Order: sequence, then structure tokens, then C-alpha cells
Amino acid sequence: MPDPDEVAKVCSRLRSHWGELDIVFHSVGAAPHNDLNGRLVECSPGGFAQAMQVSCYSFIHIARCAATLMHEGGAILTLTFFGAERVVDHYNVMGPVKAALQSSVQYVAHELGPVGIRVNAISAGPVATRASSGIAHFDKLVEEVKHKAPLRRTVTADEVGRAALFLLSDYASAITGEVLHVDSGQHIEGMVFEDEPVLKV
Repeated sequence: MPDPDEVAKVCSRLRSHWGELDIVFHSVGAAPHNDLNGRLVECSPGGFAQAMQVSCYSFIHIARCAATLMHEGGAILTLTFFGAERVVDHYNVMGPVKAALQSSVQYVAHELGPVGIRVNAISAGPVATRASSGIAHFDKLVEEVKHKAPLRRTVTADEVGRAALFLLSDYASAITGEVLHVDSGQHIEGMVFEDEPVLKV
């Protein structure tokens, strides 16, 4: 988890150098290897607490610090995943943790909205990153998305980045408390039967 003292130091430096802050992009997530790759019911108390602190509470703490620098409003954005809403094999402890993060987005949006600060999240499809490399059978998850998502492909880091630019920009000035799915439409799919014919257009 970001050290509270270090976060305070960064805010202090920003205040002295620029005096204000417009945007914050929160992209921090981690869990102990054994707890991430084990069943949720076998997750250790310490592992659960660490995953929650790093992946969820850090967002709340950074938002609190950033709000002191957003004198004329601003935008805060974080990253989540579909495993917060539905069960995804091998996502394990990160599912409940990301669900807590998404709920925190709504509460922080509610609390900071009156001072003009917007708070949103992007629920990205599987993208090969250092964090995703810790998820067991990640390659199978990618193949599943390619097979079942409406667009029949995964997303790229550039596509997630462009969505982030949108939510952080004035083009999204009336959007807050939102979770934007950038996942080739995977989140709309329910059970897909293998023998169901595919409509050819």
C-alpha cells in the first residue's frame, strides 16, 4: 500500500510546486500470491486485509489527499474488473476487493461531488500487465473473452487509456460515480451454449 507519509509528501510537493491538482489516476492492486491463487474461503485474514488496503483503501486515502488540492473541482479515476460483479474463475480474493473498490467509487463520488470533483472507474477487459501475470490461468481467461465477448476479442491498453482520457476530460463533465466497461462487451454476456448457432451478418 502507498505509505501514508509518502502520499502526504507528494501532496505537499504538488501544493508547493503547482498549488492545485486537476486529475488523479489510481491504478494500484495487489494480493499475496498464496491468497490470490487459493480459494476465497481459505484466504488468510492478513492476506485479505493486505489486498483490501493496497487495492481499495489506497484509493480512498489518495482521494482524500487529492481533494485538498482540487480547489476548482477535478476528476479521480480508478481501475476495476468484471470479477467484482460476477464470479470469474481464479480471480478469487480480488473479486470482493474490487467490489469494495467499486462501492467506494460511488461513496467518494457522493462525498466529493458537491465540491465539483468527479469520481469514476473503468472496468477493463483482461490486458496483459504485471498485475494480471499473478492470476492463475490468465491465458485461458483471455481466450474465453475472445470466444464469448460480442466483439470476439480482448481490449488493448491503448483502448483503456483512451477511455480514461475521456472520463478525466471535460467531455465527461456530467459523469460521476460510474463504472465504464471497456471489455469488448464481455460484461453483457450470460451463459453461452457451445452448440448455439452464431448469427452470420
